[in-house]
Amino acid sequence: MIRRRRECEKCGERFTTYERIEEILPAVIKKDGRREVFDRAKILAGVRKASEKRPISMATMEALVDRVVRSVQELGVEEMESAKIGEKVMEELHLLDEIAYVRFASVYRSFKDINEFMKELKDLLGRQK
Repeated sequence: MIRRRRECEKCGERFTTYERIEEILPAVIKKDGRREVFDRAKILAGVRKASEKRPISMATMEALVDRVVRSVQELGVEEMESAKIGEKVMEELHLLDEIAYVRFASVYRSFKDINEFMKELKDLLGRQK
């Protein structure tokens, strides 16, 4: 992201703008087969929701999303399943905050019942040891 200080030509007021390089990203193939434009904001919204009331700064969440976007770009594919993007987000969240990870996983994986949720928690605890 590029930060620039600018000045209004009419009133002389100074302000800051933030610019992002336009990225070429793949189309996202949803679970039902639909294709959507890759939307960085959707990933950030999911991470923000999972991170509510956790000690995670906005800058940290932005950096996490940047890493996910960069990894998707590096693959150089024209289309990518949403599941692969979600798995990458979960990897990043797992390293950052386990509560945010479990929250994201519970929505993303659509657990059918408490047993599936408990299995995920046991797997998480097993990885800690």
